[in-house]
Amino acid sequence: MARQTNTLFLEQWLRTNIGGISYSVSGHSSLSTSSSSARAIIQAWSEIRDSLQNQTFNPLILQSLKTLLNSQASLHVADPQAKLLLSVLSSRSFDLPSESYPILLRLLYIWVRKSFRPSTALIDSAVDVLSHVFATEFGSKKSPSFLAEGILILGAISFVPSVSESSKIACSELLCRLLEEDYKLVRLGEEIIPDVLAGIGYALSSSLDVHFVRVWDSLLGIWGKEDGPRSTVPTALMILHLVEWVVSGCIKSRSLKKIEAFSQQILGTSKASYVPFALVMVAAGVLRASRQAANGQGLEFVSRLRISAENQIAFVAQQLISETKGYINSDNDSANSILRQCLSLALARSGAVSFTAPVLLCLASALLREIFPLSHLYMEILQFIHGSGSEFDTNEIKRHLDCTLFKEAGVITGVFCNQYVSADEDSKSLVESLIWDYCRDVYSGHRQVALLLCERNNELLVDLEKIAESAFLMVVVFALAVTKQRLNSNFSQEIQREKSVQILVSFSCLEYFRRMRLPEYMDTIRRVVACVQENESACISFVESMPTYVDLTTWQDFSSKQKMGYEWSKDEVQTARVLFYVRVIPTCIERLPAHVFRRVVTPAMFLYMGHPNGKVARASHSMFVAFMSSGKHFKDELVSLKEQLVFYYMQRSLEGYPDITPFEGMASGVAALVRHLPAGSPATFYCIHSLVDKANNLLSDANALKADDWKNWQGGPEPCKKILELLSRLISLVDIQVLPTLMKLLAQLIIQLPKTGQTMVLNELYAQVAESDDVTRKPTLVSWLQSLSYLSSQAKMEVFTSEERESKENSASPGTVEPQARL
Repeated sequence: MARQTNTLFLEQWLRTNIGGISYSVSGHSSLSTSSSSARAIIQAWSEIRDSLQNQTFNPLILQSLKTLLNSQASLHVADPQAKLLLSVLSSRSFDLPSESYPILLRLLYIWVRKSFRPSTALIDSAVDVLSHVFATEFGSKKSPSFLAEGILILGAISFVPSVSESSKIACSELLCRLLEEDYKLVRLGEEIIPDVLAGIGYALSSSLDVHFVRVWDSLLGIWGKEDGPRSTVPTALMILHLVEWVVSGCIKSRSLKKIEAFSQQILGTSKASYVPFALVMVAAGVLRASRQAANGQGLEFVSRLRISAENQIAFVAQQLISETKGYINSDNDSANSILRQCLSLALARSGAVSFTAPVLLCLASALLREIFPLSHLYMEILQFIHGSGSEFDTNEIKRHLDCTLFKEAGVITGVFCNQYVSADEDSKSLVESLIWDYCRDVYSGHRQVALLLCERNNELLVDLEKIAESAFLMVVVFALAVTKQRLNSNFSQEIQREKSVQILVSFSCLEYFRRMRLPEYMDTIRRVVACVQENESACISFVESMPTYVDLTTWQDFSSKQKMGYEWSKDEVQTARVLFYVRVIPTCIERLPAHVFRRVVTPAMFLYMGHPNGKVARASHSMFVAFMSSGKHFKDELVSLKEQLVFYYMQRSLEGYPDITPFEGMASGVAALVRHLPAGSPATFYCIHSLVDKANNLLSDANALKADDWKNWQGGPEPCKKILELLSRLISLVDIQVLPTLMKLLAQLIIQLPKTGQTMVLNELYAQVAESDDVTRKPTLVSWLQSLSYLSSQAKMEVFTSEERESKENSASPGTVEPQARL
């Protein structure tokens, strides 16, 4: 909150309130960080005094003035020194260089602001000198800094309570004339804007109100004049806080006449010369000041002032909507862009305001166009890459990341959601559609740009994703607000399901940018999933929004990329979206008809089982598990589909094993199918045979290598070991009709293992059977294991005898008769 009594230099305070913007300043328009020693300061005053006494201008006097300027932060200018400066300004013996005038005016400004009670006579004298200087010298030596320092000192003098009424009127009159006649100088040196605004603020806070409205007219009008200063966000923020400072002072001093004039003539009317962005920031400054005053004092006139300010913001928002014909068809010219930015920042810094539809739409437009301008950036980048646009400035995105508007995105989102909560149904539906459409646009645009930039400019892509990540957070916060408003008993189940599906689809589009665990995200997901999974049509609607197999495997409508080739597995944006579906669909699979699962889900599920990213592949296997485990509805059709899918599932899994297919995923899928298929299903037999064939192939490959680690089994091939482990676990899972086949094939497989491997597998099987409490199959398994152990021991004996005979034959020397031959 602005406190006039605590603000020594208003221009400094304004600069500190533009929050994160590097507002360039130069020369003496800002307080310098350098400082001169006390001796240098004394010497400087002495040189100025000597030069004045000698009535000759010493070139060193300019250096002396600069020495004093460099120490302005700690410099105190007393009345005698101010009199010396006025003598220099008014002396006809000097031909002062142009550069000296702004410095002299700045030193006088320091005197006025730092003096507890400056001499009234000396102030009156200063006003006369200043009037003379601007009448005789300013015309030939005018410059932006000369203008700024003049406005600053004139405003500061009019703000001093003890100054005579005539001097205040003279200062206000001269200040208005400078603003009205020489405003073009502000555009030439925009670093002086804080000083100009500070001078205006002092003048508006004067105890007199002779030129009160005239000064306001200049503040609100110079930005729209030809060759006037540009409309920028830093300027807008300084106007906001300037008005906050001025209005706070008026409220505190009970300047009812000024407040009434301000409310009726500034906020209550809209002059053609008033620039909309300035009007918005003025209204926001009033809201900040009135909020603090109302909290502390509860004044009735403050409430009226606040209502006027809110009405002004709504009026400007309505004008913007009317001129742009709504959000969808609006252009993106500079003036409208600045106004959208200013509206959003004004509302972010002024607190909650009453709902109006134009304000809500303008906030939505600002969020999607100005704060998160991804669609615009994607278009520019793609045009540049395809050679149909001008060169893209990569620093544009970095500048956006550093700007105040982007840094206050969270606050603006909060204001937007508060407006949404209070909105009527038509407005709510409109902004919901805008947000959901934006999500789809971001998905499409970032998918293109990511694939085209992945090998060109990774830094640019990283910066783009920083904006997209923040946009994702905005969508999450908004979606949570939607669920709280829509998913309740006030709305029909159909509307609740429709909104839930829209949120899920939007989240899927932005899943790539979800880089952290957010409570708001999880809360929203839980609410909408619980709503969708209760209804078949909602489940179908969500599932059918999933990209088709053709969309997933071909590059649609982007001919330049088709020429280069498209690899679906490298499309990370699309992969993230599919992964979202793969994780959510199992929650509603009980309500999903079999024919929808076959047509929509199955192609994507099997495709992404072959994805090189293990996390993605495992998720696809998990969805297969969820499908095999389902069965409360559509039983006959579902069982038939399950049996059909098992054949392709085993082919798809084993062809990618062990290079791509994650064993844990495949093992969970196999366990699910043997549990949930009907007893004696041909699909189960096919699964067992497929696993055994894969194990045999892996064994053949290992035998071909004839490696020592294969013979001792300890360092044997892990893929083969894992399939043997899976087959061993299945003896406890498969139904009785399949068990004999599994035991036979597993026994044939074990016999092929090296003796160490046979021993280890048998020991594991003995332990597994011993722990089993299945009284039906345990006797059969015990008998089978005993037979298998016997076969294994016989195989070992044959191997041992063969090896012993071979060793003896090799050790016998040529011509030597073995002992048996001699008997």
